[in-house]
Amino acid sequence: MIEISEEPTESAEALQLFRDSVRAFLRDEWVPQQSRWRAQHRPDADAWTRAGAVGLLLPDVPEIFGGGGGTFAHEAVVLEELARAGVAFGNTVQSVVAHYLLAYGTDEQKRAWLPRMARGDLVAAMAMTEPDAGSDLQGISTSARRDGDAYVIHGSKTFVTNGWHAGLICVVVKTTPGSRAPRSLSLIMVETERLAGYRVGRTLAKIGRQGQDTCELSFDDVRVPAANLLGGTEGAGFAQLMEQLPYERLSVAVSAAASAEEAVASTIQYTKERSAFGKPLFELQNTRFVLAQCHSDAQVGRAFVDRCVQRFVEGRLDPMEAAMAKYWLTDCEHRVADACLQLHGGYGYMDEYPIAHRWADSRVQRIYSGANELMKEIIAWSL
Repeated sequence: MIEISEEPTESAEALQLFRDSVRAFLRDEWVPQQSRWRAQHRPDADAWTRAGAVGLLLPDVPEIFGGGGGTFAHEAVVLEELARAGVAFGNTVQSVVAHYLLAYGTDEQKRAWLPRMARGDLVAAMAMTEPDAGSDLQGISTSARRDGDAYVIHGSKTFVTNGWHAGLICVVVKTTPGSRAPRSLSLIMVETERLAGYRVGRTLAKIGRQGQDTCELSFDDVRVPAANLLGGTEGAGFAQLMEQLPYERLSVAVSAAASAEEAVASTIQYTKERSAFGKPLFELQNTRFVLAQCHSDAQVGRAFVDRCVQRFVEGRLDPMEAAMAKYWLTDCEHRVADACLQLHGGYGYMDEYPIAHRWADSRVQRIYSGANELMKEIIAWSL
């Protein structure tokens, strides 16, 4: 469990108080809504402003821009508590977009968008993947053509988390159409309100994370101000993505570690209460051995991810380590969730049991933010 901070004056006690407040909010307000959110394939619109009001959004963004003024340790607390509660919410994407703005946005853009994002008044999304391009970002075809003081964006995106409610989208585009060179990519911020040519497509039906909206988006010659180009220079998009993706990948790893721990804890409780062959399941040697392995895996993962968080807070986590964390922790999460579901027997496959949702929700973690096969390539490049 994360107990570190960037500031020497900040105590683990203060971080625990923040954790307690996040946990209480989720338990009292969001956990009871999960069945309904899953049925409608998205959270309620006011969930965003409620999250902002209690400090769940942008906890590691400076206070001058409306954030919580904390470190990534605070972001990790939110991620862990959401994972433990079994709540799939798009706060990670909100934070990822915020950090693109912090790193490359103008002061005017930061002051215009970040406070609203922290309050939940403005929901952000990241539009990278396309129907014909996933981990291979250089294969995207969505284009942005300069036309006077505007860019004209044309193309489509898919698997866009927060797409239904998004009012601000960081769109990965090609400003050199037809090229596969890294310098062909750029990032452009798109405000969606009353935007001609912009359309939200269908909400995609997924096997897991059903309470979190995932949409298709289309841009039919959408005009946005040229000043919305992040960094002010065309062709910087690939480098910007490579610089910021460790934040996203570490966020996924933190969530995976907490989810694996909760799967073990809930299954230990279940096997001690459920009987078979005249005694609790926990008294069967196979059950104890499986749980011993799962608990060991979860604890090894916890030690590694806490080290990665510490290094990130200190500014020392490199892309290879972030890739290692994302790959190993998400593989571990799904392996543990699968073993724990098996110990639940037929009940583990029932929708009413949390382990079923945890198992289904964990599967995509090995795919998004860069498929784990790509993570292994990144690790291999450093060897």
